[in-house]
Amino acid sequence: CSRKDIEQAARAPHAAEDELIYPGTCRSNHDQKKKSSSRNQYCWRFKVPKGISICFQDGRLGMCEFKAEEHFGDFVVWRADSIPSYQLAVTVDDHLMNISEVVRGEDLIISTARQLLLYEALEWEPPSFYHCPLVLDEKGQRLAKRHQSLSLRALRESEKTPEQIRAGWNK
Repeated sequence: CSRKDIEQAARAPHAAEDELIYPGTCRSNHDQKKKSSSRNQYCWRFKVPKGISICFQDGRLGMCEFKAEEHFGDFVVWRADSIPSYQLAVTVDDHLMNISEVVRGEDLIISTARQLLLYEALEWEPPSFYHCPLVLDEKGQRLAKRHQSLSLRALRESEKTPEQIRAGWNK
């Protein structure tokens, strides 16, 4: 299904930050054949079992639980441009690199639930997870390249000490 198809079909409440929960509109073989014959490119989705709960112990947040169809739905594992999705790429990479602990921002916590499903499907032992709070600017917006936030290089070149920088974020 195209993004437009999914947006039109997804009239249920959305997951965090405007993420559409895939409604499963193109799951059946009949629908898939119709769609693939009309388009050359399509993505591959991981079919999330209905009603499943994903629970895991986070090093900072404690026990976390996410429910299929409420917090997330089927998710892309192979993009239409023939590139593996973030979810698949980091799961395989972490496994092949023998990563035992994953530390990342709390904005990616829902990704952990998806990746745990991939670990289970691939019969791999998952690492432990720690989701740290995001670093925010003076306006409360997270520091990110997409927001043209200061880079680490720019912070170093500002000649402020780490203590001065941290003090500015704690206001």
